[in-house]
Amino acid sequence: MLKLKVDEMSCGHCAATVTKAVEGVSGVEKADIDLAKGEVTVTGNPDVAALIAAIDDAGYPAREMA
Repeated sequence: MLKLKVDEMSCGHCAATVTKAVEGVSGVEKADIDLAKGEVTVTGNPDVAALIAAIDDAGYPAREMA
């Protein structure tokens, strides 16, 4: 399981966009969005850089949480 911080998500549409972007990355089994915290929890074995790039390309700044 991997958690990423995603900035600028403010509504259900944002969450749906990020979910679609994350689920399009190879190795992702499931993506759970916590809109209130601005986080996405990813289940599977994806490449972290590919996840961040996909979310960034969807218009939302993302980074790995420590």
